[in-house]
Amino acid sequence: MRLQDSPQQVHAQADTACYAAKDEGRNRLHLYHPDDEELKRRELEMEYVNHIHKALAEQRFELHAQQIAPVASGSTKQHYEILVRMRNSDGSMVSPGLFMPAAERYNIAHLIDRYVVKGVIEWLQANNEAVEKLELCSINLSGQSMGNRDFVGFLIEQIRDSGLPPSKLCLEITETAAIGNMSEAIQLFTQLKNLGCLIALDDFGSGLSSFGYLKRMPVDIIKIDGMFVRDIAEDEMDFAMVKAINELAKKMGKRTVAEFVENEAILMRLQSLGVDYAQGYLFGKPKPLAELVAELSQDEISVL
Repeated sequence: MRLQDSPQQVHAQADTACYAAKDEGRNRLHLYHPDDEELKRRELEMEYVNHIHKALAEQRFELHAQQIAPVASGSTKQHYEILVRMRNSDGSMVSPGLFMPAAERYNIAHLIDRYVVKGVIEWLQANNEAVEKLELCSINLSGQSMGNRDFVGFLIEQIRDSGLPPSKLCLEITETAAIGNMSEAIQLFTQLKNLGCLIALDDFGSGLSSFGYLKRMPVDIIKIDGMFVRDIAEDEMDFAMVKAINELAKKMGKRTVAEFVENEAILMRLQSLGVDYAQGYLFGKPKPLAELVAELSQDEISVL
């Protein structure tokens, strides 16, 4: 123990080293030292766990959204994905890349999902005009939430009792999480589809067995991983991968969304393939939900 370290700090450092040893396969030792980058990352995540609980209690999570634009679908209604943001007590915004890994590692992501689901449904209930203009509102779920019985019960009840058209709600989960919890994913997807909701498989193509698992998944929308999309204007291998995913999805009766669409050259190649929707900075960065809906509504008036 260093002279400047308090007993509380030493205890926290030991706790961090224990978590590292556990994640490395159990029955292991992990020696703490101040320059250990892995332990520094874990310490930061553990700090964010406390921040998350406090932000939930003080309602400092905010609903943002990003447009999902039609490419070959012919839709004229609004389609967007809900994205959660956390605000610090000083008013600054925290990147999801900081707090979401902590939430998932320490098994509290379902609390954020619960906050988001409740918030989105309440906002839509209070904005009938937005619901009328809505084609689809996508809500992300963490892989952990799928296996949380209390959360699943809460989700089903919220949708069933909301009075909203379930066909305008789409629940998204990453391909990796779905494949890693196949039986739970299929069970949850089936329940949600029985309510009338749509299901999207996010980041598709990142898994090693994507195509083999796809036919077992009761999903409606395939979101093509942005790692294949962002370079398709120059990289023929990525173009071929996007083409293969899109064609397979269409043969299975599923719609496709391309992520990370950042310029017109990418969009033109997606149009040539007949991808249904595109999402990315070309159409705008995420912004507060109410602001995005108002902006999309104004765009509709301008077109008319």
